[in-house]
Amino acid sequence: MKQLIEKANTLMEALPYIRRFSGKTFVIKYGGHAMADEKLKESFALDVVLLKSLGINTVIVHGGGPQINDTLKRYGIVSEFVHGMRVTDAETMQVVEMVLAGHVNKEVVGYLNQHGGRAVGLSGKDGTLLLAKKLLQEVRGDDGTVEMIDIGLVGDVVKVNTDLIATLEQGKYIPVIAPIGVGFDGESYNINADLVAGRVAAALNAEKLILLTDINGVKDKGGTLLESISVADLHRLIEEEAITGGMIPKVICCADALKEGVKKAHIIDGRMEHAVLLEIFTDVGIGTEIVK
Repeated sequence: MKQLIEKANTLMEALPYIRRFSGKTFVIKYGGHAMADEKLKESFALDVVLLKSLGINTVIVHGGGPQINDTLKRYGIVSEFVHGMRVTDAETMQVVEMVLAGHVNKEVVGYLNQHGGRAVGLSGKDGTLLLAKKLLQEVRGDDGTVEMIDIGLVGDVVKVNTDLIATLEQGKYIPVIAPIGVGFDGESYNINADLVAGRVAAALNAEKLILLTDINGVKDKGGTLLESISVADLHRLIEEEAITGGMIPKVICCADALKEGVKKAHIIDGRMEHAVLLEIFTDVGIGTEIVK
């Protein structure tokens, strides 16, 4: 009986959040270990299907770095990274598009549909969902000088076709987006999935942007988890080199999304079962909440 009462209390704790978020839009970046572990794949799919069932519009943007790395190795193509961004020549771009828009996207869609969802897979090229341009990577030298580096077919999002997403949501579908953009001349661009998630969230005026990662959240220089921080705090932590490497584009995309109207951003540990539900529907939450 005690266990049943605890379950009832859990539902009651979630009730005010269900009321608050019904009809709102969440954009979730799905990546890291959560995409590799079978149990976590199922957990994530169930979380998303439940959100949709509760009337929360959910848009998924997925990554696929490890899958791309494995495929490139099989083709004998060596990857190079500049500040967390993959240098992408034409040969690499073919592999990236094949893996992301083909294998990974359809696997995510399959899991969602298998667990009761109505997911539709898209790349940014479908319906010009993600109009893109070449992204030049900023690199700072030890002397403080700044150089803009051309890292190939790596893109930045110019415009998000929100009409396409709205049409799918009206049909009760869950859009699942592979981070491939299309240029003005029809060329394909490899775009950082965190960046895409942030731009999509901003374009949709989303209530929440949620990034699933392989760490607990944002930490200070001493390694202490920060449960809630501001955009100003993020920039300070980057300057202090508490935030480095691949974590930099994650926090920058959160900061940019908040500036563009997203209400809150969250960086949470995707290695935890039902991480999305624990963040959204509990008083304590998990990971790091980022606010304006």
